[in-house]
Amino acid sequence: MSFTHLGLSNELQETVKSLGYEQPTPIQRQAIPKILDKRDLIAIAQTGTGKTAAFSLPLLQNLITTDRAVEMVPRALILTPTRELALQVFNDVVAYAKDTELTSIVLHGGVSYVPQIEKLDAGVDIIIATPGRLRDLMHQKKVKLFNLEILILDEADRMLDMGFSDDVGVIISKMAKQRQTLLFSATFSDEVRKLSQQYLNKPLSISANPENVTAQNVTHRAYAVDVDRKLDLLFEIIHQHLDEQILIFARTKIKVDDVAADLIDRGLLVMATHGDRTQAHRTKAMARFMEGKIKILVATDIAARGLDTSDLGIVINYELPNLAEDYVHRIGRTGRAGKSGLAISIITQNEVRYLAAAEQLIKFKIPILEFPGFKPKQFDMQKGTSGPSKKKKRRFHTGTTPKTTGAPSKGSASGKPSGRRKSSAPSSRPSQPARGKSTGRPKNKSR
Repeated sequence: MSFTHLGLSNELQETVKSLGYEQPTPIQRQAIPKILDKRDLIAIAQTGTGKTAAFSLPLLQNLITTDRAVEMVPRALILTPTRELALQVFNDVVAYAKDTELTSIVLHGGVSYVPQIEKLDAGVDIIIATPGRLRDLMHQKKVKLFNLEILILDEADRMLDMGFSDDVGVIISKMAKQRQTLLFSATFSDEVRKLSQQYLNKPLSISANPENVTAQNVTHRAYAVDVDRKLDLLFEIIHQHLDEQILIFARTKIKVDDVAADLIDRGLLVMATHGDRTQAHRTKAMARFMEGKIKILVATDIAARGLDTSDLGIVINYELPNLAEDYVHRIGRTGRAGKSGLAISIITQNEVRYLAAAEQLIKFKIPILEFPGFKPKQFDMQKGTSGPSKKKKRRFHTGTTPKTTGAPSKGSASGKPSGRRKSSAPSSRPSQPARGKSTGRPKNKSR
């Protein structure tokens, strides 16, 4: 099926063609006709499935073909959990709407209110916003949603996980009750189900993938290691994939900075991003990574939301997330646009329970391997898991060529750099006391 069979106008078909879109993705094939019929919709689709186009293209057509009832007030709102995702969606909407007269604005924190207020005062058709900044501007009476025609909740599960439930409720309470509401989510938790029941009117439901399952073209593996050798193992894994773009996740901002600083000390060109960095720095880091100017980015879950690159080959969980749903979101950064991806988790004994929770969610076992030279002194797969188990004790495998679920394992880059490499490119390393001279090889102790 091509875009010509989805009911989009000739103008929008020409736009997607000019952007290089050839065939609609499964979520686009299912969602676009239903949204054009102006039905409320629940769509379960992970990141990387083309969901932004799935709701943006029919949104634009519905606005174009419907007369504006009130001048100078917004007609559509797209709510996103993070500023990075808001910027990504905004850029996509602008690209799709280039041959229309529809205007858009992105509203998020970390920047001045003044330019945003000036654009709102001039009148816009579509608002893409994070809940916190939008609610602030509504409190200042700079945003009026009484005539809103279409509401889109993007990554609703993440919005709820981040504690925006009250903000979303306040925002929706100020909207017209007669509107079309679309809810897109990577997972369909009880909280998301409750949200849909509260704010959607007899919605249709679609799913691009089996519920809560990661992309089939991603290979998953885990390496067991002792805590004090985690950084050394990370360094070795990176050197097996020097030609790939690598996104590394850590749970906390402090850990992100520590990991990035260690890799820089070892001669690698790395940037880090998290919520305590300035918006300008975060935008720069994400842009340089997406443009391929840096190969390695270390980030927290929140900072990496909205990262959109089809060339990302590897995601490394330096620390597994506390929430199993976050594993799905992280892995959704790779294996995009039909390409294969690799998801590697570096786990210690204390993280076994997090791996088990992720496995329960994605509905398959992730092979636990022993990386040559990094066999942990003690590692019990049963310790730390929830509840007693009558199954045979699970052990990790020896070797680096596992039998995995999903796509075939990605090849390794050969060779390692000799000594520390210097780079003139700016890094994200925070100001710290001087460290000892690096040899470019793994250190004996982690920091």
